[in-house]
Amino acid sequence: MKRLKILCLASINCLILFQLSFGRSPSFKTYTNPVIPGDHPDCSLTKVGNDFYTSSSSYNPTPVIYHSTDLVHWEAIAQPVSAAWPGYGDAPGPGCVGGQMVYYNNKYWYFFSHRDKFYFTTADKPEGPWSLPTVMKCPPSVPGLGYDNSIFIDDDGKWYLLVKNGQVNNWIVELGEDGQPSGAVYDLRWINPAPDFPYSWAEGPVMWKYNGYYYYSFALNVAGGQKVMRSKTLTDDKDSWEMLGDLFNVNDPDKATSLFFESNHCSQVVMLNDSTFWLLHPVYPKASEWRGQGRATLLNQVHYDSNGKPIADYPVNKPFTAPNLPSSGIPWMVPKSDFFTSDKLNPEWSFLGYTPENTYSLTDRPGWLRLSPKSRTRWNMVIKGDREHNYSLITRVDFCPSSANDEAGLIIIRGDETKYVKLFSSINENGHKVVVFSYDNIRYEVENTVENIVWLKMVRNNHKIIGYYSSNGRDWKQVGKSVDIIAIDSYTDPNFWVWEGTRQGLYVQGRAAYFDLYIYRDAYTPIMASCPANQYGTSANTKSDKIYPLESIHNDDWTLYAGVEFRNKEYGILPKSIQIIASSATDGGIVEVWLDSIDTGNKIGICKIRNTGGWENYKTFSAKVKKVTGRHDVYLRFKGKGNERLFRIKWLKFIPDKIR
Repeated sequence: MKRLKILCLASINCLILFQLSFGRSPSFKTYTNPVIPGDHPDCSLTKVGNDFYTSSSSYNPTPVIYHSTDLVHWEAIAQPVSAAWPGYGDAPGPGCVGGQMVYYNNKYWYFFSHRDKFYFTTADKPEGPWSLPTVMKCPPSVPGLGYDNSIFIDDDGKWYLLVKNGQVNNWIVELGEDGQPSGAVYDLRWINPAPDFPYSWAEGPVMWKYNGYYYYSFALNVAGGQKVMRSKTLTDDKDSWEMLGDLFNVNDPDKATSLFFESNHCSQVVMLNDSTFWLLHPVYPKASEWRGQGRATLLNQVHYDSNGKPIADYPVNKPFTAPNLPSSGIPWMVPKSDFFTSDKLNPEWSFLGYTPENTYSLTDRPGWLRLSPKSRTRWNMVIKGDREHNYSLITRVDFCPSSANDEAGLIIIRGDETKYVKLFSSINENGHKVVVFSYDNIRYEVENTVENIVWLKMVRNNHKIIGYYSSNGRDWKQVGKSVDIIAIDSYTDPNFWVWEGTRQGLYVQGRAAYFDLYIYRDAYTPIMASCPANQYGTSANTKSDKIYPLESIHNDDWTLYAGVEFRNKEYGILPKSIQIIASSATDGGIVEVWLDSIDTGNKIGICKIRNTGGWENYKTFSAKVKKVTGRHDVYLRFKGKGNERLFRIKWLKFIPDKIR
């Protein structure tokens, strides 16, 4: 396993050098939103040198700091608030709100609100280790430091907390070198006065400078709308501020094509060395059936008109030109496979609520994660964002249950923590070992003939989830029938209290278990072609009532399927070919299969797609591929004649070559 890790790092370094020598890959010149799919609300954006960082409101799950060098590809690098902090709490809704990391006075600071108080943690480097939280003192004139706040650092080195607390309270509070309020306090309650509240909540304030002006922007509410105003001086004098109106280009003629709800709650604007300007913003999908996954993070460029008014691109449904920055080999942000080879848990994993450190270990049994319940009545889990509409979760678990209450396996859990689909190892009331697939009032149970160590696989195809188990990770048996979890995927809290999106991961209940691995997208399980993480030129039907094909495929179009895990010899499996289910009423074309990038990555195969006699007549096409191991972003580039439609694709998967 460790040898595989070294080989993967070497491959990434070679890829970076190749890109620097020969220019950018076509796969990195454009992007489609979101750049961080899944739940990442109230996102911040901080530029430190050539690096970018973002964090967000995480609520009950522990917060994550993400890092990027190109604003498109993001990686999890830190957990700035420990789940073992005694003040964390353990209930959906409360938790860490409005997280932002900044660099100030030769130190990294992470600010967040928690249960009506504001805190910060500090570290010498973004990866940590991070200190325990310090509560911030509130100036006497300010009625609480609130939530959804942000940090602004001025050119003169002074720094400020932008405060939001209730509909009317907008403040700017100067901070001292110790991170505590000290100095000026600016009262901006004139922005949204009672009783009319002209800007609804005027929440999530952010500020930046451009061309000598202070720009102050705020969201109307979670439903949408982002306003911006500016002033030549930092002041609370109303007459000094000029209201500029909408920040996003709400008059974009293609606005109706957007797959997202109204833009708002954006980060501050950052300027790149090429004098382009960018921001991040979280948005719910327009389709209500997917709002349970939370507010994804989108990247959009900002332009200033001749009068200095900023106008951010509206997130219409098209590829955007990417920032002219190096990706540094960071893959697309989807959950990553984990073989638990480190002695520390990867920061991409979050815990759900307060979690004592003794409830998990990566050193008890090297190469395995030991996960213990928080108590006999309280389960424990490690989780990641539920970010896409198609994936195949796999784990291998070693578990010896002693009662029907003991469970260990895979879980997808709704933000309010009241609904979940589970695939787990247990025993039944008769004491027989079983594998159970359950959701709501549905329960399927099969006898576990594999004993304590069993493979589990849970596949998502839109709202349908299917459970499987195996003795070897290659040959799978289905557990019961598929279940429809639209009640999870479409959930929004009617009381506006729980803002968390759906999570996926590993869990235990009753007794401890050991997990050998976590795979997010299995190369040998069918992948829906219509669910790419990124693409250029193609289109897919966004309905989820059945499996629709990838459409509008022309010469030089491409798609990306992120985080595909090929595994390695240790798990007795390597790819030998790719299968593509496609149709064509024209001459067809070819599919080039690339790993990690197009042209600058590794081309592992070419599959010819021929005329099938009609667009609705699907056939299976196959081609040999190179032997590869580990996790990769898989790109398909399409080649064919002229401007004609080439083919449709419904599914792709890799065929394994059993090596033991």
